[in-house]
Amino acid sequence: MNSFAMVGAGGRMGRTIIRLSRDFTDRRGAPLTLSGALERADSPHAGQDAGLLSGGPELGVLVTGDAETALRGARVAIDFSAPESSLAAARVCRRLGVGLVVGSTGLTPAERSELESAAADIPLLIAPNMSLGVNILFHLTAVAAEALANGYDVEVTEAHHHHKKDAPSGTAVRLKEILLETLKRSEADVTYGRSGMPGARPAREIGVHALRGGDVIGDHTVFFFGEGERIELTHRATSRETFARGALNAGAFIAGAAPGLYSMRDVLGV
Repeated sequence: MNSFAMVGAGGRMGRTIIRLSRDFTDRRGAPLTLSGALERADSPHAGQDAGLLSGGPELGVLVTGDAETALRGARVAIDFSAPESSLAAARVCRRLGVGLVVGSTGLTPAERSELESAAADIPLLIAPNMSLGVNILFHLTAVAAEALANGYDVEVTEAHHHHKKDAPSGTAVRLKEILLETLKRSEADVTYGRSGMPGARPAREIGVHALRGGDVIGDHTVFFFGEGERIELTHRATSRETFARGALNAGAFIAGAAPGLYSMRDVLGV
């Protein structure tokens, strides 16, 4: 039976993943069972039963601040914490031979590079957004950008709840990366927000804009503005459960994978 450890067990995503894992089976009908729960050593959740923390019955798994304790015995760790915690978990996973799924956002290029180095020894998946719909949005964005490479202005907007700490979101950053790769442009062509008198919009510019407010779970839109028409590719999340189910499917996939770097495309087979 495959088991997983939850890194960031006390967070909104961590609690949701733990709750949904009780009834989860992967596409082969196999369960993914919680075996460990990790939080900061000073977390008020330390010592609590992870099942009760997630709003369900006891699971007999206590939240701990010790990574070795939480991760030992798991086939895979699912991480929704913060970059520093993700890197610390990756080091322990690498030492113990535990696969890792990282959903944390806000990683710097150096942090991502360090994370990716663990793929030499363990199966590793890093995804800014694990929902099926968002990963289809990534695919459609590449298709549209290739077809509309000339004569269209491209902008990306994202909206999230007022508690979100990083901006732009990891999903918006991935959309930007896809646009840069497909349109053969560079980071120098990206504008993050506008103010003052920026002047006329350069033809190669890609705008990225972040909105924050209320309880918005996550909205992302890619605009292609042409003369006399525009195309909008939009994904709106109405429940965190879609991300949690995606993370559990990713965890089940990584639990049975060989060492290497994987993406949600591998999980979904697209």
